[in-house]
Amino acid sequence: MVRVHAYGDDALGDHDAVGLAEALGGRRVSISEVVEAAIARSERVAPRLNALATERFGQARAEAADPPGGFFAGIPTFVKDNSDLAGLPTQMGTDAFAARPAGRDGDFARMFRAMGVIPLGKTQLSEYGFNASAEHPRLGPVRSPWSTDHTAGASSAGSSALVAAGVVPMAHANDGGGSIRIPAAVNGLVGLKPTRGRVAQDRMFRRLPVPITADGVVTRSVRDTAAFLREAERVYRNLRLAPVGDVTHASRVRRRVAVLTEGIEVRATPEVEALTLRTAELLESLGHHVERIEQPVAASFKDDFLLYWGSLASVAVATGRMAHGSSWDRSRLDGLTRGLDRYARPRLARLPLATARLRRSWMRARELHTSYDVVLTPTLARETPVIGWLDPSQDFDIVLDRLLKWVAWTPWQNATGAPAISLPLATTSAGLPLGMMLAADHGREAMLLELGFELEEARPWPLLRDA
Repeated sequence: MVRVHAYGDDALGDHDAVGLAEALGGRRVSISEVVEAAIARSERVAPRLNALATERFGQARAEAADPPGGFFAGIPTFVKDNSDLAGLPTQMGTDAFAARPAGRDGDFARMFRAMGVIPLGKTQLSEYGFNASAEHPRLGPVRSPWSTDHTAGASSAGSSALVAAGVVPMAHANDGGGSIRIPAAVNGLVGLKPTRGRVAQDRMFRRLPVPITADGVVTRSVRDTAAFLREAERVYRNLRLAPVGDVTHASRVRRRVAVLTEGIEVRATPEVEALTLRTAELLESLGHHVERIEQPVAASFKDDFLLYWGSLASVAVATGRMAHGSSWDRSRLDGLTRGLDRYARPRLARLPLATARLRRSWMRARELHTSYDVVLTPTLARETPVIGWLDPSQDFDIVLDRLLKWVAWTPWQNATGAPAISLPLATTSAGLPLGMMLAADHGREAMLLELGFELEEARPWPLLRDA
């Protein structure tokens, strides 16, 4: 098992983002030193992980010389390559068109940069974010730094690989079916999908019939995720949601926790189930009330979400030439995107009802959370697969079946709009990280962060360097 990391004795050290902000504020290191260290780390490991889509090292150096303000002033980071960043193309992980450089930052990047971060470039993803493993037909797969034989996970794979490898302390991710939480889970990171509308996001995600996508970050510590949400709220405030505020520690309030290891037509593997129950025992030992429950999600959910997911592929295929002009070539789409399109097209008559049920799914979630504050599940139903298991060039039915057997719980919060966090609380017998997911009702990110602080203190997780 080959592990890859970039930690070293430089200005970045092993700081998380909050620690690095403190070091910069105390003038123990300079912004230029930090940015140079991150560039050097990126050049050292990004090619081995295949995590970088495009770089802007020259612009980052210029910004370091004239640094922005904000709590995260001077912190190097990356933006995922499905959000606009001025001066760089937004290629969406596909070869089907040639993207032009964006003329301005998208809404997420504008908010993120207002916190003071300095983007070093954009990170690789699966095509349009459809696959739970980023395995580009031409460029190759994004590899986990914990084991380069294994996938770095869903469409925020590039960001997660670079954070886990120590290149930057946090990076942009977004989540339309688990793509913050899945790569966090397989790379030993913290990944919180916020409540729908909590964080600013680009227009194409806001305009979806069911707005399943949420933007956020992947980090190595709970406090970094908490600080990101606090600072995001200072830039962009959704008045329909109670504020998250400044969450800095665990709460003394004991919570009602439901434990679930069964999905729709899928069950966690014996090892994953055992590790989930071990996490439940930890919560119980900390004084929380823990109770196992049966699958609460409607039996129709899997088919409804799959049809909706497929319809997004159909829209991408049908509007490709109009959106991208003469560079559009649908034959260069990967097999999963084409397969999802073929799956959805003959079923589009069912889409209005499926969409209506997905829109109403929040009501079932709200009912569940009248009895339980939090639902604990494994983030994924089985251990991290090796590269090739979800290769989109395989037969579509094989890839789809494997996806459904691995990604069993994360899409529920995308449909309901509720928040959920994956924490790296477990390790498999093969020595790979395994995330545990805590889900809550709308607007309850603060409670999830408080639990995260408590669990991080009770069962600290290692940096890759120390594993």
